[in-house]
Amino acid sequence: MAALTRSSTSVSSIGSASPTMPTRHSTISPSLRKRDSSATLSTKPFSHSIFDRHAGIAAARATYLKMLFGGAFMVIILIFTVFSIYWGSLWKTPAHNLPGWIVDFDGGLIGQAITTNLPSHGGKISWTVVSADRFPEGISQLANAVVEDETWVAVSINSNASAHLSAALSSPNITYSGFETITAMAVEARNENAYRSIIRTSLQTSLDALTRQISIQIVHQLTSNPNANVTALMEVSPQTLVAPVGYTIQNLRPFDIPVATAVTFVGLLYQLILAFFIVMIGNAARTLSGFDTLLTTRSLVVLRLGTSFIAYLILSLFYCLLSVAFQLDLTRKFGHGGFMVFWMLNYCGMLTVGLALEAMITLLTPNFIPFFMLTWAIVNVSVSIFPLEVMPKIYHYGYAAPFYNVSSAMRTIVFGTKNRVGFNFAILIVWIVISCVTIPLIQIFVRRRAMKQIQEEDLTLEVVDTEMTVEKEGA
Repeated sequence: MAALTRSSTSVSSIGSASPTMPTRHSTISPSLRKRDSSATLSTKPFSHSIFDRHAGIAAARATYLKMLFGGAFMVIILIFTVFSIYWGSLWKTPAHNLPGWIVDFDGGLIGQAITTNLPSHGGKISWTVVSADRFPEGISQLANAVVEDETWVAVSINSNASAHLSAALSSPNITYSGFETITAMAVEARNENAYRSIIRTSLQTSLDALTRQISIQIVHQLTSNPNANVTALMEVSPQTLVAPVGYTIQNLRPFDIPVATAVTFVGLLYQLILAFFIVMIGNAARTLSGFDTLLTTRSLVVLRLGTSFIAYLILSLFYCLLSVAFQLDLTRKFGHGGFMVFWMLNYCGMLTVGLALEAMITLLTPNFIPFFMLTWAIVNVSVSIFPLEVMPKIYHYGYAAPFYNVSSAMRTIVFGTKNRVGFNFAILIVWIVISCVTIPLIQIFVRRRAMKQIQEEDLTLEVVDTEMTVEKEGA
């Protein structure tokens, strides 16, 4: 009868308007009694070796090996399934060329030679000849187009370049510089890896070959002209013969703050790790305090979301203060308001990755959440190293990835690149909203599953107690 009373109490609590998690009963099922009796075979603590034949040690050894090798096998699966995402992002990069523009402001022989030959020397850049009429304000307007991410790189054949060279050959000019003939422009801060390993190397390889070829032709024509005064050129302006045509690479937004690497890439991983700590600490606090079973589902969800939003607000502030302490300049784009934008960006970034972990720990439990955390990190890191334009199409999910958007907004704040901060915030907020929806849904699912399991155990205990009562009455 006592078992029936316990069972009815548990069932009534499940059906109440504000359900709470019933407490576990001291009575256990026969299968549990069997396992518990085998565990009592252990004798004095700290008195056995690994290979003892004692029944308790044998059971413990089997459990240990099963968990160890099972976990190691899962890690191996993780290596070949998740790590391959990161390896694949670098394997064939660049899988596609970056777009580039050629703009001929000269209209002379040099301009014709570059616009005709550079596309075939593009290397890792796909060149498009763009009319100079599109830039009535000249090279400054072209430079602004590059800063605004309309193209990754632009080559300008500067105005009157051919005329200046002809004048310098006819009348030696000591101030003539062939390196003012062509200007190549790019933005390193947009992606320093692409600038250093793709853009700059492709520009140097292509333009070196073209300018050398044009220079040889010019010198050959000059020496074959009996009216040319080569001696005067050698005495007054030797650079006109040595390098009649050259180029200058103009880095419009240099990545000139080394500590910025901490906030545009590596620091994003640190944010994820910090969020992981908060999730694990919160889970342990709820378990030890009993809130996991004492609170209603609604109160538990409010507790989890509320503490997460408050914790990440404070944590992100100190994270930002660390960057300021190491003199990270946040005033280039938004002036003194840059710090507040920087803070809110880091706050949203932490919420994005942290709430995703908060949602999944309920479903995966603390035992398996590290596997999700590592997957979450690699999926984000893989799209944050090189431009998505040069990566295989499968990695274009990165446009919606938290790390990619945080890094993009960071570069705007710190270096003054194209302003997409509003769009980046929107992507992060969408992720936060998704997590705020999934956390209660997963919590409701897990709570109902736990309550159903407890109800089934109570019914099992009722049957066992009834059978024992019948046996006693029969005896």
